[in-house]
Amino acid sequence: MACITTYTGRIYPGQCDQMGHMNVLWYTAKFDEASWMFLSLMGVDPAYLRDAGRRMAAVRQTISYLKELFAGDTIIVNSTLDHIGTKSLRFTHRMYRERDSDPVAVCELTGVHLDVSTRRGCQFSAALRGKMSRFLQGEPAASGDTGALGAP
Repeated sequence: MACITTYTGRIYPGQCDQMGHMNVLWYTAKFDEASWMFLSLMGVDPAYLRDAGRRMAAVRQTISYLKELFAGDTIIVNSTLDHIGTKSLRFTHRMYRERDSDPVAVCELTGVHLDVSTRRGCQFSAALRGKMSRFLQGEPAASGDTGALGAP
């Protein structure tokens, strides 16, 4: 499986709760940004969604909070594609504090590919499945991808 860096950022004081660590709202937001970057790298970008009349919907999301993050921490999210179905996919994000090898949080997501007109799940095209399959095989989707391969 290809491990792609899909988010890098910093924790700001306004993202922390009354206990001084990053609030769960912000874990979710940062994982959401990582999700859209990951989908874009696999070909499910805004142009594809618009031109093909498609959408993606998260139908299951599980977050495990393993360590606290504080204002000033820099984080990196690495993502892997775990499964491609005919109409859905499953992927995992691992959030790391910069320079740490153990994740601070893990997010597992299942997304469904939707037809805008019917508002129902629809199959991924063969071309799109081909791009996604390369992530399962440990390759980036295409030459020139901006995601970095590998864990921190």
